[in-house]
Amino acid sequence: MTSKRLAKYLFWGTFMGMMIVPAVALAQEGEAAAAVITVGAGMKTIGAALAMGMAALGAGWAQAKIGSAGQGTLAERPEERIWVITLTALPEVIVLLGFVMAIILNG
Repeated sequence: MTSKRLAKYLFWGTFMGMMIVPAVALAQEGEAAAAVITVGAGMKTIGAALAMGMAALGAGWAQAKIGSAGQGTLAERPEERIWVITLTALPEVIVLLGFVMAIILNG
């Protein structure tokens, strides 16, 4: 019972810390730091965030499926390890392409 309560407090404390600390760190000082952001720039930024985020989620999902299947393959046929390593590394290219698209959209 105590460990569940501790885990709950630890989770929510970390979550709130991750939300509050950047907000305080990035707080603007009055009108001196005011910047004009257009709708087009905002849409480009949202598009870049979606490109990177969706690519990362897709790669994570693919690596989870490939990794679990690869472990089963290695248990039965250890000589296939080079194929398992290669197939596990392939989804990282998806993340790199998403990162490149985010740079192209924002740049």
